[in-house]
Amino acid sequence: MPSPSETTVLRLSILVTVGVALFGIVFGVLSGSFSITFDGIYALADASMSLLALTVARLIADYGSRPEASGRLCARFSTGFWHLEPIVLGLNGTLLMAVSIYGFVNAVISLLRGGHELKFDFAIVYAIITLAACIAMAVYATRANRTLRSDFVALDAKAWIMSGGITSALLVAFVLGAAVKDTQFDWIRPYVDPAVLALVSLVIIPLPVRTVRQALADMLLIAPRDMTDQVHAVAQAAVERHGFLSFRVYLAKVGRARQIELYFIVPRGLPPRPIEYWDGLRDEIGDAIGGEGPDRWLTIAFTADPEWAE
Repeated sequence: MPSPSETTVLRLSILVTVGVALFGIVFGVLSGSFSITFDGIYALADASMSLLALTVARLIADYGSRPEASGRLCARFSTGFWHLEPIVLGLNGTLLMAVSIYGFVNAVISLLRGGHELKFDFAIVYAIITLAACIAMAVYATRANRTLRSDFVALDAKAWIMSGGITSALLVAFVLGAAVKDTQFDWIRPYVDPAVLALVSLVIIPLPVRTVRQALADMLLIAPRDMTDQVHAVAQAAVERHGFLSFRVYLAKVGRARQIELYFIVPRGLPPRPIEYWDGLRDEIGDAIGGEGPDRWLTIAFTADPEWAE
């Protein structure tokens, strides 16, 4: 069975997320649970970001395979849409952290006010159904991304795992809250909902930090060390093999794209050679760098004037 495409995975994720979000908000109101309502709002925020990610993923895919599909946009974004990917990833992670911080603050306020009553039967039904949906989507996205290797799908899978963790904590808390009814621990029941919301919020707040940090690095055009070392090694080997004087390298990783500009300084007075010779050198160097495809932007130039390479 062929692996689903990136857009297929994200589209299904959006549909399921919206369903879970609406389900959570309705059950949050019915049960009087702040934590369930928070879960629904968190899911809605995630769905909105997934929709944005899907749009960007389609733009990137169309630009790489069918430039004419994006029409006027391609004319305006002549260097591609890769730069949108880290922007969306950074915005996604930041929004999820902000929602979690807001949930934590509200939980603390509720605890200080003595908590509130909760209909545990509604809450338990919600948690079981939602947990099943989270597990199914996390497994589906993770398996699909073994082939796709998409940052968007990876973040989506992580979001489902996070949602599953939230729901698992809710389920455990709701079951315990229902179990202590009419016992000596009955007094803790009003505190169950805000306490679990505070705990879950604290756990998930730092989870998107790595994604946000990587997105920021991409937006700042910071090239990864392994990419820098590899391209420099290839360029140095080309200089030694062909008798060039030196080289200049300009690198950036922008989302899934690798942008590479290589300038080789050649000795002055070289005898004229056909353009096919220089194209052959470009092919040789490009093959050594590797990663040929729609997400590699490679420019290789040869000049006797170092100023053209600066």
